[in-house]
Amino acid sequence: MSKHYTIVRPSPETLPIEDAVVALAGALDRYVHESALPDRARLITFSQPVQPAEIAVWLCNQSLYPKLFWMNREKDFSVAGIGIADTIAFEGSGSNEEMFERFGLACAEKDPAARYFGGFRFNNSEQQQEIWDQFSSFSFVLPLVQLTFEENTFTLSCHLLLESVDELQAKVSAIIDALDRMVTDGDSSAMRVPELLNISYNPDEKSWIERCVKALQTFDFDGMEKIMLARQTILEFSSGFSPLLFLLQYPYPQNAIYRFYFEPVENSAFFSFSPERLYKRDGKVLLTEALAGTCSKESINGDDGQASETLLNSEKDIREHNFVREMIYSELLDVCSAIDMEKEVQVLQLNRLAHLYTRCVATLKPEFQSDSAVLKRLHPTPAVGGVPKDRALLHIMHLEPFSRGWYAAPVGWVSRESAEFSVAIRSALVDGRFAYLYSGAGLVKGSDPFSEWEEVDQKIGDILAISRQEV
Repeated sequence: MSKHYTIVRPSPETLPIEDAVVALAGALDRYVHESALPDRARLITFSQPVQPAEIAVWLCNQSLYPKLFWMNREKDFSVAGIGIADTIAFEGSGSNEEMFERFGLACAEKDPAARYFGGFRFNNSEQQQEIWDQFSSFSFVLPLVQLTFEENTFTLSCHLLLESVDELQAKVSAIIDALDRMVTDGDSSAMRVPELLNISYNPDEKSWIERCVKALQTFDFDGMEKIMLARQTILEFSSGFSPLLFLLQYPYPQNAIYRFYFEPVENSAFFSFSPERLYKRDGKVLLTEALAGTCSKESINGDDGQASETLLNSEKDIREHNFVREMIYSELLDVCSAIDMEKEVQVLQLNRLAHLYTRCVATLKPEFQSDSAVLKRLHPTPAVGGVPKDRALLHIMHLEPFSRGWYAAPVGWVSRESAEFSVAIRSALVDGRFAYLYSGAGLVKGSDPFSEWEEVDQKIGDILAISRQEV
């Protein structure tokens, strides 16, 4: 832990949130008047254990932006944050490698104890649509105030990052103001997604078939082995609304998925309900996985066992999955001293879908124990890009009639010593009255464009169910 990092705990007791707010404000005030002023940049976290709370509901009731939410797939770590104590951000076009390099340099300057939450663009060389204006090349936030569930404990915390003595009073005042504005007992149960007026597709089915055929032709004339093509489904609602309703009303809470939410300004948010881990890093230990190959239980009218049997006996799905396995292994060879890839392919079961799944544990070499090094090698995986990687990115830009923005990009959290990123699939961008849903299908030789159209429909079924108020 950094010697310039301090944790202040106002009370050893576990308090109701409303009492914790008072305790934190008092501790901040005392810090201003009683503590020795720092002689260099310093992070002070004021952290109070609180009684159990619905973290997403708490977030919905707040009025300070940006808002963010993260829950890991195991559901034993979740964070809701509001406001900004510090950022790691960049806006500018260029290659993904340059973007990740810039990210790594910025992370290296931050306090080792600080955790920043956010995401990247899928392809920083891509021209961005106006709907993505609030989402830069990468944007990560250390929240001003956050509610956390970790190690079976709920805590309400404030982050005070001091760059100089002169800003102490102003920064403390900003945190106390945020605490004063905090709603501790709001109710979101009556909130509803407004009426859905229209659904359209970009591309439509006819154009989708044509684009898939063009993609399949690249397997013969350009040596491509796989391309993942995506579709944008556009929902028009009768009025603007809080995008957090999608998080609050997610219909399958037991699904083994990551939940990510980032709302930089009111009613403009990106969120993802992704089953796919890009990687988790703890020092030099790296946990990653191959997740590719999909079966819809509705399409086969079957249960978990039948979905597993279908996937494990599908030559097309096994081939698609192996592209991801092989890519992960080959990309990690140069940066890892040990790689342990599971030999047996598993099946990850969700409520509506099942996926082929293989875990991998690796040990990073000392010179590559940074997130920029890992991101450069693992993003995009063939599951969301293609094989070969660089040519797939070019074909995707040519074939898809929209910019992906943060869709299918790494999202999650990062600190100097550890990080975890999911792949932002099964995702949507909400902008005012419109929601833009994103889903994709992996094309390999033998893929049927008509079947892939049905697959991209299935992958956004959970979000559509919320939009149609079926849950």
